Amino acid sequence: MSDLPEFYFRVRENGAVVFRVDSENRQRRLELDQIAVVNIRNGQIKPQGERVLSTQETAAIEEWMAARNAELARREIEDIHRAVDHLNHVTQWAQSRASDAELEEVTDTLLLAMHDLRSVLVRKKADRLMQGGEGSGE
Repeated sequence: MSDLPEFYFRVRENGAVVFRVDSENRQRRLELDQIAVVNIRNGQIKPQGERVLSTQETAAIEEWMAARNAELARREIEDIHRAVDHLNHVTQWAQSRASDAELEEVTDTLLLAMHDLRSVLVRKKADRLMQGGEGSGE
């Protein structure tokens, strides 16, 4: 079990529970010792109980937080690209296969959502153009 990481991060909705991995104990059993709870949204690291985190533990947690934030940002963009593909599939479905009843069921909701999205995209693009940077990634 020597290739196990020193820390294990149990991901939760807004961060993680952080454990120190212990496989060098007398019973030779794998043990997870909870050392902290991390909130990705506000960057808060709360040590478990009365524990004081070492510099090494804090550095490992901060490194994980940075990597996790980068991963979540990458996933978010991938989700947007998939949403564009999905919109194209919906368009093809509406044009070629949807029944009148199916269209009646979804048309108003889709139109509202697309109008809302279009309004936000147009406003954000206008803001970028006013700032003089078409490619300034927001």
